[in-house]
Amino acid sequence: MNAEMPGATKPKSDDRSAEAEKRKVPLDRSEKRQVDERLSLPARLIHEVVRHQGIDELERPALSLMWSGLAAGLAISVSVLGVAVLHQELPDTPWRPFLAAFGYSFGFVLTIMGGLQLFTESTVTAIIPLATHPTASSFMRTGRLWAIVLASNFVGTLAFASYATAGGLSNAALTQAMIDVSMPVLSRSPAATFFSAVPAGFLIAMLVWTLPSAQAQKLWMIILVTSVIELGHFSHIVAGSTQMWVLVLAGKASIGAVTAGFALPTLAGNIVGGSGLFALLAHAQERQEIVTDEG
Repeated sequence: MNAEMPGATKPKSDDRSAEAEKRKVPLDRSEKRQVDERLSLPARLIHEVVRHQGIDELERPALSLMWSGLAAGLAISVSVLGVAVLHQELPDTPWRPFLAAFGYSFGFVLTIMGGLQLFTESTVTAIIPLATHPTASSFMRTGRLWAIVLASNFVGTLAFASYATAGGLSNAALTQAMIDVSMPVLSRSPAATFFSAVPAGFLIAMLVWTLPSAQAQKLWMIILVTSVIELGHFSHIVAGSTQMWVLVLAGKASIGAVTAGFALPTLAGNIVGGSGLFALLAHAQERQEIVTDEG
């Protein structure tokens, strides 16, 4: 049985008047089809795509989440490697940081296009189902997803950093470049790190929200959004954890220092930006139009 909240659906008279207004310009069937093909997905449908994606993630077995999260941690580390490669190979000019920032997109392309479980994506996909049905059970399964994915992402980035710093890249100069591009992790206070992490969480959540409409432009959307994160020096908890582990394993920082100064404030900022700002605002715009089945 459908239980409608006040204002859950638009009045039928409004729907009829909207349809009548659309028909004021006569179009044949072919022209109508072309118009439909060029329309962006309505926000309500995007909301449902993301919600269904989130439900699928929340219902995955713990072992599946763990292996997918581990693979995502390894794949996202390619972002740090990509920046290091470009940093090493490009001449030392004022525009080198700009071009090197595009290397940051490499790991995100592999992770997102490969459908791997990345924690910062789940700050929006897992929150939309929770916001739609905010029950104790929903809170529990969201916490379960976040805990498993974040832990396995960290294991994956630690494995990659261990391999790189142990000489697995067979290129001492490249390993040093990875250390060099990781040093900014230590350059900010915890408060500054938190505030730099909020835009990163927001941008990743916005990316997840726009991908259902992006279609053939998905690759470019990922590249543009994630390169902005690097160009803006915004903190991302998973890609940043690769940098964190590199510095710890290279003896440049202690685990306590990077945990308190980087990991915890970045995690909090990403959650605030992804879940607190974007996901809840994205849900709020559709809340009055959602009809839920309570029976």
